Amino acid sequence: MEKEQQAGHGKLPHEQLLLQASTELMNLSLGYARSMALGCAAKLGVADAIHRAGGRATLHDLHAALSLHPTKLPFLRRVMRVLVASGVFAQVEEEEEEEDHYRLTPVSSLLVTAGDGRGRSLLPLVLFQLSPLCVTPATSMAEWLRSGGEEETAFEMVHGVGLWGACSRAPDLGEHFNDAMAADSRFIMDMAINGSGRQVFDKITSMVDVAGGTGAAARAVAAAFPHIKCTVLDLPHVIDSIPADHGDVVQFVAGDMMDFIPKADALLLKFVLHDWSDEDCIKILKRCKEAIIPSRAAGGKIIILDVVVGSSSEAICQGTQQLFDLIISVTRKSGARYSRRQDSLNTRLAQC
Repeated sequence: MEKEQQAGHGKLPHEQLLLQASTELMNLSLGYARSMALGCAAKLGVADAIHRAGGRATLHDLHAALSLHPTKLPFLRRVMRVLVASGVFAQVEEEEEEEDHYRLTPVSSLLVTAGDGRGRSLLPLVLFQLSPLCVTPATSMAEWLRSGGEEETAFEMVHGVGLWGACSRAPDLGEHFNDAMAADSRFIMDMAINGSGRQVFDKITSMVDVAGGTGAAARAVAAAFPHIKCTVLDLPHVIDSIPADHGDVVQFVAGDMMDFIPKADALLLKFVLHDWSDEDCIKILKRCKEAIIPSRAAGGKIIILDVVVGSSSEAICQGTQQLFDLIISVTRKSGARYSRRQDSLNTRLAQC
């Protein structure tokens, strides 16, 4: 016990150790307020307001730009204080000016939807992740654990239906989900196509984005590589909701990946496998193997973009991976894979 205390807090008196521990406990228990402050700023459009103001804005500038009631100024200050402390925004003291200015950071620049920031904006994803639809089941984890059985997820216990069912029966929820996934796809594919991942698309003449939603990832590939014929496969209710003008550079096919995947040189699975059990993943990948036209030596490939817990040594990445895994497990009957579990799955796949 003494060694643990020294490792975590150094040689501290018992009372001081308890006081520090209570502060850490309070910080953890109030951590949801940080997420809610982020959601508040996202809904209000604070990042866009700062962007439109030329990249710097005072508290009064924001108050006016957001058209808030005069009595809400002190609360806006508190929200911004929390987000500055969290690194979402920066607060800069300007010489010869009465008020400090708020500026965007790399984090809040991803919330900008105006101008050049639109293509990489993750605002729809943040709004969906912080919506009551996603947050409420997380408040019932203890009740779900006590319920026993594997028949339903915490999401299903709270909402009476799974995520896909909720999105299919409520068009507005489905639209929000599709917008969130499209924003994530645009961001990830921009990183992949314009970074070191560009070589992955060498020698490809056709690609199917499996469970590709509204086709944001496929359109990004088609725009960067016009010679690649891109197709999106997803369930009928998803395909039916796609605007007609989305089919200008990609083809959409309605179907179930468990039954059939259109043939192509390459298949893209972006954030798909974490939704499924190992057995289902093997079934999906067998369908992929059947759909690949050329051999691996000739350029045939399956491109998998997903989260593997433990794949990074950086603390912020590890923490985010663990949170992602937990929330996915609340919503689905699966979760992100750990590096050892992924190795086991790879071994089983090699035997197929």
